[in-house]
Amino acid sequence: MKNIKAIIFDLGAVILNINYQNTINEFEKLGVKNPSSFYSKKAQNNLFNKIETGEISEREFLLKLQKETPNASIKQVKNAWNAMLLDLPEKRINLLKKINQNYSIFLLSNTNTIHIAKFEKILGRNQYHEFYNLFNKVYYSHKIGFRKPQIEAFQIILDENKLSPNEVLFIDDSPQHIEGAKKLGIKTHHLQDNKEVATLFPDTVL
Repeated sequence: MKNIKAIIFDLGAVILNINYQNTINEFEKLGVKNPSSFYSKKAQNNLFNKIETGEISEREFLLKLQKETPNASIKQVKNAWNAMLLDLPEKRINLLKKINQNYSIFLLSNTNTIHIAKFEKILGRNQYHEFYNLFNKVYYSHKIGFRKPQIEAFQIILDENKLSPNEVLFIDDSPQHIEGAKKLGIKTHHLQDNKEVATLFPDTVL
């Protein structure tokens, strides 16, 4: 952590527990053809890119997704899309509370209005706002108009907060996102599957 002044955290699979396979399985149950090619951690249909960059509305997204199924309802489609979202361990909240005493911390997530609404419901409104306020600033892809690994998503954070890339650490579970950050000279850590983010901060007492 030498010379690091700011840390950019990914949300899903770094802070929030998620399981992409849950959504793939639910899509399969609804009759989506080749669900693992349609949506996965490493690749996804352009429909998901559009909802994550705010190019299409929540309603338009769900209607288009519904067309990929034989006869699923909008509610079923929405539940399938949210199935990947799990829980937020208290130890990670505590970790962020400790880290933000010594570093500027930011959240950068490829996400959408549907998932954020569900995330808020999982935590409860008060806890969600407490979580949100742990960061110097939160950057959701559907609000900034860019998604990882686009370099613009990272550049916005650097520019708005007057940060030098070599003073920033980015933590993410997706290798393609890591490569996007590296193009700007940001220091990175690829958090492997089933690895705990807290292990990156051994000197932080939880």
